[in-house]
Amino acid sequence: MQHFTAYLANDDATAALGAALARVLAPGLVIYLHGDLGAGKTALTRAMLQAAGHAGKVKSPTYTLSEPYQLNIGGRPVTAIHFDLYRMGSAEEFLDAGFREEFNQDNICIVEWPEKGHPVLPPPDLDVFLSVAGEGREVELQALSHLGSLCLDRLAFVP
Repeated sequence: MQHFTAYLANDDATAALGAALARVLAPGLVIYLHGDLGAGKTALTRAMLQAAGHAGKVKSPTYTLSEPYQLNIGGRPVTAIHFDLYRMGSAEEFLDAGFREEFNQDNICIVEWPEKGHPVLPPPDLDVFLSVAGEGREVELQALSHLGSLCLDRLAFVP
């Protein structure tokens, strides 16, 4: 399994990692974000989506469970969907909401609290683990598929 680790000293470093990830996004990519409340999952997603070209506000989908964003990746229109499953009571709610259909070769799916969707949530290409460490954050990215490995191969980030 290919992986990448870094210490993110501050919010600017988190934003820089989000920008680096934006440059390697590809249609069909599924990213799981793991970490406690306040670990930086939404901040990283916000930076990623804005660096990928979304000009508007990126809000946490804590209450709506999902928020779609229209991006242009490699000259192609792509929908990126930011999921926050924190408030889901069961994995069946994920199925009942019709979210499984959003995980396809055309969309990019970014999922906070993926453990709430287990076992019905489609598997990730990238697992991102964030944790508070002193004044900053520690991050580990793990590639779990060929697409995830391609993303990590192209990732250009120096903290």
